[in-house]
Amino acid sequence: MTNPIDPKLFPTDFVSRLELIFPTKQLDSVLRTFAQPPKTVFRCNNIKNATEQLPDLLAQSGIKCTPLNRIKGAFSVSENQRRALTESTACMEGRLYIQNPSSMLPPMILSPKPGEEVLDLAAAPGGKTIHMADLMQNNGRIGAVESVKKRFFRLKENIERAGVDIVTTYLKDGRSVGRQCPERFDRVLLDAPCTGEGLFNLNNPKTTAFWSEKKIREMARKQLGLFHSAIQSLKIGGTLVYSTCTFAPEENEAIVDQILKKYGTAIEVVEMEIPEPDTEKGIRQWRNIQFNEQVTRARRIVPDGLYEGFFICKLVKTNVTHPV
Repeated sequence: MTNPIDPKLFPTDFVSRLELIFPTKQLDSVLRTFAQPPKTVFRCNNIKNATEQLPDLLAQSGIKCTPLNRIKGAFSVSENQRRALTESTACMEGRLYIQNPSSMLPPMILSPKPGEEVLDLAAAPGGKTIHMADLMQNNGRIGAVESVKKRFFRLKENIERAGVDIVTTYLKDGRSVGRQCPERFDRVLLDAPCTGEGLFNLNNPKTTAFWSEKKIREMARKQLGLFHSAIQSLKIGGTLVYSTCTFAPEENEAIVDQILKKYGTAIEVVEMEIPEPDTEKGIRQWRNIQFNEQVTRARRIVPDGLYEGFFICKLVKTNVTHPV
């Protein structure tokens, strides 16, 4: 039997917090995923080529890919072929986008349609923006917002490489968009900046170097501001998906709970179907703070070595959002 992962390998307090989120039996398997090298997964960009064509195209470069169950257009390759994939003509031409399957779920759940106007409020590096354009068949309009200059230019570069021509990029603070574009968008994706706990990897110390409970509080303040902006920019009847790649309830259920308190019945969390990985309902309580029952309709993606840890919540705007 494999020895358990030593909690001392993680930042102070991180494991004790996870013990309040995951059952004991589940926690050990979750911790083990942090010691595994990340899997190499990519999504076909149907704007440039059909899903059916891509495996044959990669095979010409000696790359064998395996389709993922229940996520159409997603494939994995063995770790020893990752470099070959990143250096392949298909990758350099934007015919595919390397991305963890957990990151493919928020655009799929938002499900933007051709001809719609969509907002990606924290868009860099652009994988989800490109995915949404693909789902929209490159027909409609996407506003992609990024506040960090270096990340903004990477966003533009990735969008151009993918052949997407329905995206307008904006270098600005997403917290201002709601005031400037009230009730404009049919759908909004807020894949919020976060502490990235779901991406922790013990083989890469940089992934855990800046974690602290202070950082969690800092990110939560930013997330709440972005969430208000997302709701203000959403049309009545529109759909919003809020997601993070972290476990911290302060960045997940607590944020949704504050939104529900502020806007009352004008915002509703709705049930959603997650196509593939192991999931848990959003938690109802954290450190003696009770959340609105609706947060249990959100889903936590449990890391399993393929899927990274993620939180996803789908909401609809049912009325004008005057704060209550």
